[in-house]
Amino acid sequence: MAASNFTQDDSPTFILTGIPGLEDAHIWISIPFAAFYMTALLANFTVLSIVAKEQSLHKPMYLLICMLALSDIVTSTSFIPKALGIFWFNLKSITLAGCLTQVFFFLASATVHSGVLMIMAIDRYVAICNPLRYTSILTNARIAKLGLVCVVRAVLFILPEPVLLSRLPFCANRIMPHTYCDTMVVAKLSCGDITGSKMYGLALAFVVTGFDLTVIATSYMLIARAVLQISSKKAHQKALSTCTAHILVILMAYPPGLFYILAHRFSEGITPYVHIILANLTYLMPPMLNPIVYGVKTKELRDKVVAFIGKRCSTDVPDYKTT
Repeated sequence: MAASNFTQDDSPTFILTGIPGLEDAHIWISIPFAAFYMTALLANFTVLSIVAKEQSLHKPMYLLICMLALSDIVTSTSFIPKALGIFWFNLKSITLAGCLTQVFFFLASATVHSGVLMIMAIDRYVAICNPLRYTSILTNARIAKLGLVCVVRAVLFILPEPVLLSRLPFCANRIMPHTYCDTMVVAKLSCGDITGSKMYGLALAFVVTGFDLTVIATSYMLIARAVLQISSKKAHQKALSTCTAHILVILMAYPPGLFYILAHRFSEGITPYVHIILANLTYLMPPMLNPIVYGVKTKELRDKVVAFIGKRCSTDVPDYKTT
């Protein structure tokens, strides 16, 4: 349907085109997207299952890893199934309500993810700089409360975004050159004033992300100062090993996300399909890699994962012994 045939109504339907310019390659593009998504689900659910079953892993650090896994599952599930529906079945239409729901869950889960990374930085600070009081300062109950605060914060900060979008009039063009309902892509289809939505989204990115990054940076500066005061090289290596997984997860989360947000708002020279592929990979790769990083770098969790996989493999192998 041509864009000129759309008329204003109270419940508009949008058309997601997928990746413009690469329509003929949608099937091929869907293969790595689906593989990454299934790997993310499998890895994160495996971590959740192992931590839930193993009493020895019921500790603050592993509760935080579970919170991170849950946020990763919600983030990837909020947009990848729709993208695959476009690639495989040409399911391009989405209602305004569906679009706003996708925007809310996508942004809220990403905000929770950022909050959990901030709490993890505090956890590493206490573990290294105040190890004798670690168990009394960061109890499981306190970690659960901090996780709840992250969720409440995400809801309160993100909810105005879809509300602002819902108040915009959509008059003519409702074709979105994207695989999911990105906030700015939706706003740009409006024939009304989008200044409020644009400024709120930008302020939200800098306020929430800026606060979380400030806490993370402060925690690591205090950790670095404490480690440098210790002369033992073994202690240095142990501290670095303790923080390596968290640092890798931070590097996978913040730089690509901030680059995408800024590029979307200020750069007009990026080829559309490059921008859209980058947008998908920015929020798809961390959910796949985060549980792998923690599974490899955290010895206790790694041992449990190896034991779990070994047990599953041994039960799946048929017994050919005869009596």
